[in-house]
Amino acid sequence: MMMRSATMRCMCVIGIAIGLGRAEPAAAFLAYISNEKSNTVSVIDTDSWTVTATIKVGQRPRGIELTRDGKSVLVAVGDDDTVQVIDVASRKVIDSLPSGPDPELFTQDAVGKILYIANENDNTVTIVDIEKRARIGDVQVGVEPEGMAISPDGKILINTSETTNMAHFIDTATREIVANVLVDARPRYAEFKRDGSELWVSSEIGGTVSVIDPAKRDVIHKITFEIPGLRREAIQPVGIGMTKDAKTAFIALGPANRIAVVDVASRKVLKYLLVGQRVWHVAFTPDEKYLLTTNGVSNDVSVIDVAAQKVIKTIQVGELPWGIAMARP
Repeated sequence: MMMRSATMRCMCVIGIAIGLGRAEPAAAFLAYISNEKSNTVSVIDTDSWTVTATIKVGQRPRGIELTRDGKSVLVAVGDDDTVQVIDVASRKVIDSLPSGPDPELFTQDAVGKILYIANENDNTVTIVDIEKRARIGDVQVGVEPEGMAISPDGKILINTSETTNMAHFIDTATREIVANVLVDARPRYAEFKRDGSELWVSSEIGGTVSVIDPAKRDVIHKITFEIPGLRREAIQPVGIGMTKDAKTAFIALGPANRIAVVDVASRKVLKYLLVGQRVWHVAFTPDEKYLLTTNGVSNDVSVIDVAAQKVIKTIQVGELPWGIAMARP
């Protein structure tokens, strides 16, 4: 009996030691997917990789973001000419924010007080006080504004105009355009490096990503793409996701059904990842272990293992998935 008790105590100690050394499961995050045609937002749990809720919203939801406090999801419903507010806890639309006609993409300032909205149909950027739910200004920009980004220091707002083919530099203090940078045809998305040293702008019809020096406000490089077997006009860059360490960028190539993996330092394409049909936008999980892509024509979301640079999962969502917002549960 004594020997058996000693053995059991030993096994118990070993079991505790193994338990202490076991890696904890990765934190589950929530992805909110705007479905442009079904007028819904799908909620994906990144632990189970399943849709756990479907939220009914207004007509033609596209741009989507989490508020800085994490309590709400904002979604631009273009055909309703407003930005709706979804309560994260109840998963219901609880309010709306003013915008101009056909809001598409938007961005917030660092503290989540001010929202800047690109309104596609009246060539303006609307400025909204989020807490007061009040429109506090407008900036006239080029034709069909879409892409929105704010510099890391918060001093410069970027808007891209699809038909004017420009990246507009807007001073956030004066709310005036201080520079216009010409890029290739139909610019759709803008992304700053975390240190603010570069601005990347995708041009859908031009088939390029322009790298802009924000200080000089000049295009210093253009990234191009070549995929064997595909016509050049089928390669249409839209969404951009850049890792926090600014080493790797993932660029959605629209009807090419690929994500281009780009080395940021050399600006060279390292590889192409096959995803769903008409890949539109991308977003990292907060820990950057995974990248999610919205695939509009196949009505699904692809999940990419960032370290392995490999597609590991496909999740069916609503019709014409467009944007992604990531949140902690």
